[in-house]
Amino acid sequence: GIEVLLQDSLHRLKGKRVGLLTNHSGRDRRGTSTVDLLFKAPGVKLTALYGPEHGIRGVAKAGEKVRSTVDSATGVPVYSLYGDTEVPTPDMLKDVDVLVYDIQDVGARVYTYQWSLALMAAAANKPLVILDRPDPIRADRIEGNILDLRFRSLVGQHAVALRYGLTVGELMRYLAGTGALKAQVTVVPMRNYRRSMWFDETGIPRVNPSPNLRTLDAELLYTGTVFFEGTTATEGRGTDAPFAQVGAAWLDHAGMARTLNALRLPGVRFATVTRTVEPGYKFGGQAIPMVRVVVTDRNAVRPVELGVRMLRAFRARHPKEFAWREPSVNAAGRIKGIDRLAGTDRLVQAVDAGTVDALLREWVADASPFSTRVTPSLLNR
Repeated sequence: GIEVLLQDSLHRLKGKRVGLLTNHSGRDRRGTSTVDLLFKAPGVKLTALYGPEHGIRGVAKAGEKVRSTVDSATGVPVYSLYGDTEVPTPDMLKDVDVLVYDIQDVGARVYTYQWSLALMAAAANKPLVILDRPDPIRADRIEGNILDLRFRSLVGQHAVALRYGLTVGELMRYLAGTGALKAQVTVVPMRNYRRSMWFDETGIPRVNPSPNLRTLDAELLYTGTVFFEGTTATEGRGTDAPFAQVGAAWLDHAGMARTLNALRLPGVRFATVTRTVEPGYKFGGQAIPMVRVVVTDRNAVRPVELGVRMLRAFRARHPKEFAWREPSVNAAGRIKGIDRLAGTDRLVQAVDAGTVDALLREWVADASPFSTRVTPSLLNR
């Protein structure tokens, strides 16, 4: 999108004061930051920068508060939208005529970047221009439940599928077109993009979208293995392969691997590893047994089902040790833990009761009409 903008769509920004929500992934194929490209673009006045989770340079840890600052290269103020403020204040928007967004998405509802954008767009009441980028795990695959709005949070703001099968531009077109998001959205589309593409088929150099998503396989698996964030097992943060391996000090990893391999889940196999976890994470400083998810056919993998069945297997094999990490609602009434990640309280119920087969059938039924509803918003058919 940034390259298309500079080639033939810069008129959308000329003569306007521009506020840019971006991070380290906002760059052209030569590696030049969108911040620098817009700062130097003729007729464009870059007046504000906004940073999401992990900061504008993408180095802050997950959940770490990010402070507002000034960009040293351009002198433009940088306002944090992940910390004390998730929605921009009027003071943060006062010198802006149009908002621009350029961040690489991961195709999963359980992610904060696109929801920081949605919150900003709803609050700003200013035109929004999205510089589109690929859905890295294919934009023609939709899986999982639709968010129950009772469980909305910064990892899920609107009623979309868990693996939503859209570029971020299409996602915002859909939300605006259905009235879920009150915003004037313009998308600068990609050229030569096909919905069936994996990110490594686009020719765009890879940049880790966040510190713990280091491979395309991890991004694919993330939509399911992220559920382990809400449990007493670890999702692999602090190891060499976050979201591609799951473990715990109490895990019988050999028995777990046998159980999971017996399920014959499409496109994956399970191996046993032992890894030392970095301090600051679950089981920090300990060498723990883990199950590694090895992708054998990425086109066959169903990551949402994978995550649900792994949860049930952990729950069944280790009923005393495995637990949900936080209560669904804290003392202040804010949704937390696994329900926030899943966008529903029914996942916990199904895993605890052993009724995940029925739950997954319901989620498949949810995904089908969502696929139909988003069709008018697609940019790349």
